[in-house]
Amino acid sequence: MSKLEEYFHTEWAALTVHDWVGLIITVVVFFLMVGLYVWVFHPKNKETFESRRHIPLENDFDSEDKK
Repeated sequence: MSKLEEYFHTEWAALTVHDWVGLIITVVVFFLMVGLYVWVFHPKNKETFESRRHIPLENDFDSEDKK
């Protein structure tokens, strides 16, 4: 084996339950993030997101303060 192969070698049989759970969560989150990026940056969704870009800056706390 080359040094690079030795460095990245994994003994799959030695993984514990916590290792498997962490691996599965990491892979699932990775694919969810890729799907989210594809959805957000797809050109057909631009108008939808542009129409809602001021939502985080809206101040809805004024109505609660006046009560």
